[in-house]
Amino acid sequence: MEARLSLAVLVVAVLAAATVSALSDTEASYIAQRQLLSLEESDGNLPEDFAFDIHVDVTFANERLRRAYVAFQAWRKAIYSDPKNFTGGWVGPDVCNYFGVTCATALDDPNVNVVASVDLNGGDIAGYLPTELGMLTDIAVFHINSNRFCGIIPETFSRLTILHEFDVSNNRFVGGFPAVVLKIPVLKYVDIRFNNFDGELPPGLFDKSFDAIVVNNNRFVGFIPENFGNSTASLVVLANNQFVGCIPRSVGRMADTLDELMLLNNRLDGCIPPELGELVNTTVVDVSGNALVGTLPDELTNMTRLEQLDVSRNLLAGAVAEPVCKLPALAKFSFANNYFKEEAVACVPTVDGEVALDDLGNCLAGRPGQKTTLECGPVLARPVDCRTNVCSARPSKPTSVTPTPVPKPLKPTPVIKPPTKTETPLIGPQLPPPPPQKPETPPPKASAPELGPINAAHFK
Repeated sequence: MEARLSLAVLVVAVLAAATVSALSDTEASYIAQRQLLSLEESDGNLPEDFAFDIHVDVTFANERLRRAYVAFQAWRKAIYSDPKNFTGGWVGPDVCNYFGVTCATALDDPNVNVVASVDLNGGDIAGYLPTELGMLTDIAVFHINSNRFCGIIPETFSRLTILHEFDVSNNRFVGGFPAVVLKIPVLKYVDIRFNNFDGELPPGLFDKSFDAIVVNNNRFVGFIPENFGNSTASLVVLANNQFVGCIPRSVGRMADTLDELMLLNNRLDGCIPPELGELVNTTVVDVSGNALVGTLPDELTNMTRLEQLDVSRNLLAGAVAEPVCKLPALAKFSFANNYFKEEAVACVPTVDGEVALDDLGNCLAGRPGQKTTLECGPVLARPVDCRTNVCSARPSKPTSVTPTPVPKPLKPTPVIKPPTKTETPLIGPQLPPPPPQKPETPPPKASAPELGPINAAHFK
């Protein structure tokens, strides 16, 4: 099964991430093993008639709500800690009244009510995602950001064929890029930031008609795929990973749709491609904190809607020309901490200027806060010609993220001994439960707040 990781790989990855939240190493290991046992029991998938094998002694308005009940009860059993008691009221057949669950009329039948969205944002919930969540085939929104979910994204999410928004950001997920999201046919919003995903990005990510691709603050490596420019997204955020090589020259093909591009704090090198200037509708570009060399391309002056440009903390040199600093929509431009030796008068920061400019840490004669001659000399003595410069070598063929097949793991023994057994799972492998929690008063039935708007300040 593609999505299943070996016991050793999954547990080690979870333990490596354990320092970022309140979960102890032992607790994270326990949660990872629970998911592995669950995946082994079901072979990572569910038969088409799975729901009919589950006997529930309650009555539902329709079969779809019954399936949702089975999925939610499996999820409740997969939860290790729920400090805000978001799921404490997930009992009984009225799933539409569960906290974080919204029902609506089915798209294909106006006489049927179904579960349309799940929103558990900000719950600080620890646990894993069971395969039974693939039974929620009517949901359009799946939001669980700002929790402590561990493990991997189940392959059964490919069954969520009308899912539009997938937000699992700010959790503890591990493994390679969750390729299952590429199998969801109408998905538009992908937000997996602030997790522990690793490996390379699959080229297929940029061939899908996504509106937003947000993968910052993970452990992704390798080159940005050459088909980067095929993306139709208005928001692309790859910041705070370990990408290397050039910014793909195909970036210019995103001109019709791209609004914000965030590539900061990676290991990108080479020159800024002149094709970046083709992004005439883009308002924000941030390529700071890389190892980019050469000069600013003249083509940047074509970006008439650009409001924020940040090229700071690179190895750029040459001159900062007036046309860039006088772009009609420009409000903020940082070229600090590079090796620029000239700047036009319009690019000199002033207290009452219309554009917030930052030129600190360069090699500008007569300007305060600049590098020393000793620091500037070696770089300025060897100017980079972007017409001939090449960045880190790419492989002859773009590599895709295909998980390495692993042998089916043997049924492991949990490394911790939970307290005395107090309940038995209704679905899936029967494991001792985590320590019982003191119930809290359930919060009012309202959507938990989402994370705020994405901007460059989130990544520095």
